[in-house]
Amino acid sequence: MGAKLHDVVRRWLVELLHLPAETGMAFVTGATVANASRLAAARDALLAGVGWDVQESGLFGAPDIPVVIGERAHSTLSKSLGLVGLGRSRVHVVPADDQGRLRSELLPDLDGPVLVCAQAGEVNTGAFDPFDGIADWLAERSGWLHVDGAFGLWARADPNRADLVAGLDRADSWATDGHKWLNVTYDCGVAFVRRLADLRRTFAAVAGYLPASESFEAMHHTPQSSQRARQIEVWSVLRTLGRDGVAALVTTACDGAALIADRLRAAGLTVLNDVVLNQVLVRLDDGPTTERLIAAIQADGRVWCGPTQWQGATAMRISVSSWRTTLDDAAHAADVIVACAGRVGGG
Repeated sequence: MGAKLHDVVRRWLVELLHLPAETGMAFVTGATVANASRLAAARDALLAGVGWDVQESGLFGAPDIPVVIGERAHSTLSKSLGLVGLGRSRVHVVPADDQGRLRSELLPDLDGPVLVCAQAGEVNTGAFDPFDGIADWLAERSGWLHVDGAFGLWARADPNRADLVAGLDRADSWATDGHKWLNVTYDCGVAFVRRLADLRRTFAAVAGYLPASESFEAMHHTPQSSQRARQIEVWSVLRTLGRDGVAALVTTACDGAALIADRLRAAGLTVLNDVVLNQVLVRLDDGPTTERLIAAIQADGRVWCGPTQWQGATAMRISVSSWRTTLDDAAHAADVIVACAGRVGGG
């Protein structure tokens, strides 16, 4: 039953997110492990291409794999690179623009095989890396393009945001979370790969008491052998909402973020990002004043916003992703923030 549901959910998600039809999928514990497992598969596939079997020989003495990331890559991507033995600090870091997008015109002059890690939805601004530009650069050399799309990958479900995700389907692997826009419980990462065999190369578990099966076996395609059937809750959400329902969920969240940004801007707060998705990055005068605003909002208790660091100072990060958030809720949240800003003072 679990294997059958997995096949159904894989097909639904691949169609919903407009990924290549042959794309394979596995559920893991979260976006961090989704990133790490796809990077492990990328590592093994790239080294297999130059005659090195990582699973048999390890990484000692293996040929070098240059790794390229953007300046604003999420911290869990660096964690994942360290976890799979590619290193957190030996990467080539490409400068980002003022929204956190990797500047593809500044990609380094490297020989393949190269592993490039792009981002769909910068955690503060919601910005998307230029996937076509990166894929064009990579096409001139052998390599693997991985996309960290913890929440941004779901923009593929909204036809109104096609320009944000142009070229994303040219990647070799993608990682996202089910607990964000699908609103399922934590411990539900979704990891996609263009060629399912690349996962089996890395994760197959062979033993006499584990007979081969023609159906999908998660233990042969993920780091875990024992795992819960995460596909059940994802199936339930998709079965309930359908394609149009998921698209509406994304659209409403993004419209809510835009509404909040407009109201805060009109009230004199500085919106630091182009609100292209569900993230709003705000500052009231300066870093210390913004910290007081955040404390006031959290003490008020009607809404919750958290701090982040942006361009050397504290900013407030607002993320809209709950299935229960309406545009009226977004307007109410903006009113609360403006009221708290009035109590804190500042420009």
